[in-house]
Amino acid sequence: MTRFTWSVTNGPPGRRDLVLPVLVLAATPVAAPFGTAAVVGAVAAPVAVLIALHALAVHQSAGPALAGAATVTLVAAGTAATIGEPPHCVAGVALVAGGGAAVAWATGRSRRRRRANRSALVAYRAGTAAVPRFAALAERDRLAAELHDVAAHRLTGIVVSAGAALRLGDQERTAEALRHAIDAGRQAVRELDRLTGPGERAAVATLADIDALAAEHAVDYRRTVDAAPGSSTEAAYRVVREALTNAARYAHGAAVRVRVERADKGGGTEGANRSNGPGRSEGGPGLTVTVTDDGGTVAEPGLGTGHGLAGLRAVVDAAGGTLSAGPGGSGWTVRAQLPSAASPAARRWPRWRGPTGLDWALVVLAIALSLGASLLSADVPDSFRGFLPAVPTVLLSGLHAVPLGWRSRMPGRGMAAVLLALMLWLACDLVGWMQPPVSDIFLVYWWVELTLAYSAGAYLPGRRSRLAPAAVAAVGGLALAGGSGITGNRAAAWAVLTVMLALPAFAVWSLGRFTARRRHRLRAAAAQQRELLDRDADAAVRDQRRRIAAGLRRTAHRHTRAVVAAAEAGHLETARTEARAGLTALRELLTELRGRDGADTPPPTVAGIAALATRYGTAVRCTGPRRPAPAVVEVSAYRIAAMLMAPGVTLTVRSLDDGVELSGPAPADPGVRRRLRAMADATGGTLSTTGRGAVRVWLPEVFPSRSE
Repeated sequence: MTRFTWSVTNGPPGRRDLVLPVLVLAATPVAAPFGTAAVVGAVAAPVAVLIALHALAVHQSAGPALAGAATVTLVAAGTAATIGEPPHCVAGVALVAGGGAAVAWATGRSRRRRRANRSALVAYRAGTAAVPRFAALAERDRLAAELHDVAAHRLTGIVVSAGAALRLGDQERTAEALRHAIDAGRQAVRELDRLTGPGERAAVATLADIDALAAEHAVDYRRTVDAAPGSSTEAAYRVVREALTNAARYAHGAAVRVRVERADKGGGTEGANRSNGPGRSEGGPGLTVTVTDDGGTVAEPGLGTGHGLAGLRAVVDAAGGTLSAGPGGSGWTVRAQLPSAASPAARRWPRWRGPTGLDWALVVLAIALSLGASLLSADVPDSFRGFLPAVPTVLLSGLHAVPLGWRSRMPGRGMAAVLLALMLWLACDLVGWMQPPVSDIFLVYWWVELTLAYSAGAYLPGRRSRLAPAAVAAVGGLALAGGSGITGNRAAAWAVLTVMLALPAFAVWSLGRFTARRRHRLRAAAAQQRELLDRDADAAVRDQRRRIAAGLRRTAHRHTRAVVAAAEAGHLETARTEARAGLTALRELLTELRGRDGADTPPPTVAGIAALATRYGTAVRCTGPRRPAPAVVEVSAYRIAAMLMAPGVTLTVRSLDDGVELSGPAPADPGVRRRLRAMADATGGTLSTTGRGAVRVWLPEVFPSRSE
């Protein structure tokens, strides 16, 4: 068999002192990820450099750590150039040093993520006890908001219309008030039944629902917007409904105007967003909802609940808009600015910051070793003498190394690509295009094939992955049997070599299968724990709903049914009295519900952000499908949200298929910004600053694929 040598003893004076430490610097990180022994005869200086780079990647964010790795590479190449090494040797030193530094950087980053995962898991487990309680509180707040918006709106209308008819004493107005009391009372009963039922939620209001609401109240109404996101139409409907209810209470007899229009690009929503600071809606023209009245008299004293505008402001803020309410002319004006277009698509951050950074670091290492070591050889192969002869070697080295970048995402395709590159290398060797021979290349660099065999076991289904070690052994045996050192029957040699290579190939594949089974057990245990937690939360929500339903049945629900019965019997005064009693009962229930907040810390999850925001006076806008995320993403999102919260701002939490994105106002304290960046970096995410003084944090959710 041909002997492949990197001659470090026969080179010119001074080369051995440089090349040997650089090779050790490259060889040490190769051993570390696969658990092999430290390289015998390691030189202290390059090992110390690797340790320092690893520690830098563990304790610093990706940028400074990457800068450190680049500095080591440049210093090594600069040192080679300074002592007069030829250009090919300088290039070899740069490649090998860069490969070692890349792996030291990537392994440090992996440890940094593991530390963040452990810390997040501890916090998550400690906080899960509060999940059922805060799920019940969230359901309580939802029901309280719907009670105020729905039942109070209906009962207020009944009291106002009945009072006006009784004051006038007109039979026609009395009959109309009775019909209204029957219709509105029945609707209120149905809505209360829905609220106290098995958790069915009302559909999101549309622009057509706003049209119907305006027609019901017979107001001056105009709409010039044809479409808007569901969050904006829902908020607009609630603004109009609350404003009309308040006008009926406090401006009886006034002319009311409702406008739903598109804001101008130069003002409207954008102007409101600028004036209210960062964290507001970004984008083009906005949706403007305006409800005005020209003043009037108070229809009935004591009809308000005291929570209307505060709850409405939270709804508008959560939709990404702004709300203003106050005197306007002789009456009152309520104006909401809402986004009329969907928020811009989330940015996708570079994958090299995440767990796949180790995969691409292995690519760098493989290229560095295959090309760099050859360039450092005392007898530089003919394939590197000149540009055109070097092209096949460079291309095949790249083809053999790049599939390592697919190691965790597409291990099957990566394995096929590596073996194809090895076969191409063998073909070029047979026609005399390559030096050194492919047999020597395979002996030194078949850790690439072994790495992909491990990945196939770790990330592919068992039946499909069994082909990987067999393919590595067969193709590897063919590469070795094609060497010039093989004499005699090459077919027999191929069979023997294949059997020999199959032992380590199946060993690393088995290690990958063990890792896959362990990962599966951990995920199954986490899923089971989350299922149990969801059951407890659902039970707490059902219990909260039962308690509120019991309170409603004793008070508001009973009074609302009495309203319908009295109106059907033609007793308008009784219907009015029962409607007022129902409003009083609702007000007392809402006050009682909102006065039960505890001092517990919300659970460190994405769902807990909303509960935390109420304590900071921050509005939270949640978009995207809500689904469970890994503990590190849940806890990191919660901690980052806590650092972004401040009174009067809006924080947007966007749930996506591959992670969570948070955006809000940029903290004024540079130390807080550094902590934000470090926390995002530890999970493989990033932090960026928008043009309006806001920050956007991306926390990726990484689940390597097990099928292709």
